[in-house]
Amino acid sequence: MKIGILQTGHVPEDLVKQHGEYPAMFERMLSGHGFTFETWAVVDNELPDSIYSADAWLITGSRHGAYEDHAFIPPLEAFIRKAYAAEVPLAGICFGHQILAQALGGKVVKFPGGWGLGQTVYKMGEEEIELLALHQDQVVEKPEAAEVIASTDFCANAGLAYPGANGIKAISFQPHPEFSTQYLRDLIVTRSGVAFPEEQGNAALSSVKEKNDSDKIAQQLADFFLKARASQAA
Repeated sequence: MKIGILQTGHVPEDLVKQHGEYPAMFERMLSGHGFTFETWAVVDNELPDSIYSADAWLITGSRHGAYEDHAFIPPLEAFIRKAYAAEVPLAGICFGHQILAQALGGKVVKFPGGWGLGQTVYKMGEEEIELLALHQDQVVEKPEAAEVIASTDFCANAGLAYPGANGIKAISFQPHPEFSTQYLRDLIVTRSGVAFPEEQGNAALSSVKEKNDSDKIAQQLADFFLKARASQAA
């Protein structure tokens, strides 16, 4: 199964050598399931020729806001709507979560409550899991078709699933299962005192443990893609 990665942002230049770019993080996260990958640098105005250029699509995070005026955003939204209508599987993380929601009728804003930073407890059904977060933007109104599958008091729409006739058509999460703990720490240090106050950055750093539950979200994403492939083959 070929996963098309729609890259909507770049890792800060001074962190690329150590951590790699976002597509590589997602490839590592989804390794071991027999997937192949191809990346399109959407942030640099490179879009696939067709919604069928891959078997499923994964939209990455970005420092950009889904509501901002960037040349790549309207074509990406159009691509999302077309893929969704054709039931080509879609997944999104952080910005990907937000742009998917916005394209399908939800609302994304720069959250007036500030930043979600560090290792955070999310409620998923009856379970509580700890995931890595770094965001100020939020989906404040979910699309009508979406169901909430993860939330916190700070971020009500932290995970969304979009049911269809043949199963889940799309799934997305605000936190970052693709991040290593070290990358999150380095990113917080890079942005501390610039994007958010140093005091908040220091508190976020102290929250990051060696272990979290990112592997559970990675498995959920892999299962979503695999079930979609089985449905397509049926």
